Amino acid sequence: MNIVVYTTCPDEDVARRISHKVVSEQLAACVHSHPAGTSVFEWEGKVEEESEILLMIKTKEKLYEALEAAILEQHPYDVPEIIAVSIDNGLASYLRWIDHLD
Repeated sequence: MNIVVYTTCPDEDVARRISHKVVSEQLAACVHSHPAGTSVFEWEGKVEEESEILLMIKTKEKLYEALEAAILEQHPYDVPEIIAVSIDNGLASYLRWIDHLD
């Protein structure tokens, strides 16, 4: 099954490092980086507001554990957002392209 993994990064350097690592190690077919947006969240009893970059990582479910480990290796947050969502439908040729990650 194909999945999209979302993670947020504090800056372009971290986003670029994670993106290049997971693609070069064949853990992802593609990573799309969205420019900085604002995240509002509660952390250690306080409401925080930070600028972050969202990565959309297209991959296969069977690669999730290795992908998560690679993200954690590069990520500076204590508890980074790492969320996987299954791809139920999409352009067939694009989904087949993701399948090259065997």
